[in-house]
Amino acid sequence: MRKVGFFQSIHVKFVIIYVLLILVAMQIIGVYFVKQLQATLTTNFQTSIKERVNLLAYNVVEQMDKDRNPQDPTLEEDIKKVLRDFSAVDISEVRIIDRSLKILGTSDPNNQGVVGQRTTELKVKRSLALEEEQSSILIDPQTGHRIWVLASPIKSGKKVIGSIYLVAKIESVFAQMKTINGIFATGTGIALSITALLGILLARTITRPISDMRRQAVAMTKGNFSRKVKVYGYDEIGTLAITFNNLTKKLQEAQAMTEGERRKLSSVLSYMTDGVIATDRKGRVILINDPALEMLDVSRETVVSQPIVTLLGLSDTYTFEELIEVNDSLILDYSTKNKPYILRANLSVIQKETGFVNGLITVLHDITEQEKINMERREFVSNVSHELRTPLTTMRSYLEALEDGAWKDEEVAPNFLEVTRNETERMIRLVNDLLQLSKMDSPDYQLSKEWVNFVEFFDRIIDRFEMTKEQHVTFKRSLPKEAILIEIDEDKLTQVLDNIISNAMKYSPEGGQITFFVKEEEDKIIVSIKDQGIGIPKENIGKVFDRFYRVDKARSRKLGGTGLGLAIAKEMVQAHGGSIWVKSEEGKGTEILFSLPYEPSEEDEWV
Repeated sequence: MRKVGFFQSIHVKFVIIYVLLILVAMQIIGVYFVKQLQATLTTNFQTSIKERVNLLAYNVVEQMDKDRNPQDPTLEEDIKKVLRDFSAVDISEVRIIDRSLKILGTSDPNNQGVVGQRTTELKVKRSLALEEEQSSILIDPQTGHRIWVLASPIKSGKKVIGSIYLVAKIESVFAQMKTINGIFATGTGIALSITALLGILLARTITRPISDMRRQAVAMTKGNFSRKVKVYGYDEIGTLAITFNNLTKKLQEAQAMTEGERRKLSSVLSYMTDGVIATDRKGRVILINDPALEMLDVSRETVVSQPIVTLLGLSDTYTFEELIEVNDSLILDYSTKNKPYILRANLSVIQKETGFVNGLITVLHDITEQEKINMERREFVSNVSHELRTPLTTMRSYLEALEDGAWKDEEVAPNFLEVTRNETERMIRLVNDLLQLSKMDSPDYQLSKEWVNFVEFFDRIIDRFEMTKEQHVTFKRSLPKEAILIEIDEDKLTQVLDNIISNAMKYSPEGGQITFFVKEEEDKIIVSIKDQGIGIPKENIGKVFDRFYRVDKARSRKLGGTGLGLAIAKEMVQAHGGSIWVKSEEGKGTEILFSLPYEPSEEDEWV
């Protein structure tokens, strides 16, 4: 066996790679650290200067806005006094310039001759024109050091009355960065030295087990290996790969004999939690597990040796040869009139290496609940349409009235437009409430409650329906004359009443009557809406508030119903602390009642 060379040894390769990775990582960290530190120091320096400039601007504004008498000092003298107090080691010069670019003062005692002259600095002009700060870092041509130039507008209220031109010494920041870079470079060198030593020790701990594995692999000549290992080099791992390849030759015949049975067993074990059926090459059942027996409601004795197409009820549509050609899963619908039951069958063909079909594995999954959820999702679109119908009808009525000439009436038209706008906004809120129906089940669901006169509120909703109704239905009201003040979420209760009244109108016959009733009790009010429609069978009364439930699906679909309206009403009434129930007699009509908390004693506060 060929001896491993020094530079081919994984020991050396590992140390080199380890050191290089550490070097690259430290360089990346160093660049990022230095860049961020420089940005931070520069920003802190500039922020400190700007805070002092803001204080200076405040003092300058006081001097420029001050009313002056002839005997008072001039503006330039006051500015000079202000600048005399504004001095620092890191600031070279500060100039105050007015709106007309005239220099009012400078902090440089050797450059007082510029006072009264017009400045030519571009940054000052830009700060006055754009009304924002202008700054940049430049090189001082005299010293070769970096300086920071800032032109900041001076504002009196919202009006720019001048500018502050400042030159600061920022070279100290870059001097600190130079020192930090030197420290970081020294630290990097020390870290690499330590890393190299640790890499040597770590490499020894890794290569020693690999060498042991090679020696163990030579002894394990009867192991289960199924593929040839590619040899990339002659290091320790390469030597181990050659050993594995030698073992593979000895195992090839035994592996070929057991591969078919291993695949069949692996498939069965992988799907034991679901129904599993295995067949022979002729399609006869040779294996079926307990979940499959339970799903198909059969006994093991009756199905063994039975054709799988017969067991699954596919004999009229598939032969076994056609079944093994199916690439996708099959849906098996065993539903009855009263109970849905749907299975999905995943098919896996067992083949030998020659391509000869050795059998079929069928895995059954019960997807009844999943299909029910999908059906409810599809019905949700219809539910949304149902809930939006009332506001859309209202909008159409008012818009048709405007189209017929009501827009010319200066008193009526604004009211119509206001109602249309309100209905549009309520429709948007209605969609959001429908989509968030599940959130209402949470105990911390919040309502936007306000004190309202429920009688007036209920009367207004009935008026809207009476105006937009499309059937010959009469409305009868039995409402108290006195005000009933309760705390409710007006939008949510509007939706509750819309849902109930809409259902009453839909199921009322021609010439029918809908009765509206409000009754005041000790700690609650009872609201009733009664129609003369088809009614609800006694056995279905307890289900009418279930989500997506409809008593007469065909009639509900024809009228636009979805079975979600009363479910939403129930959630919203319960969120108000009330309850909702139904009274109905088949063929004579339905009465929906709900209660809301009510405290009569609180009325005195509103009278």
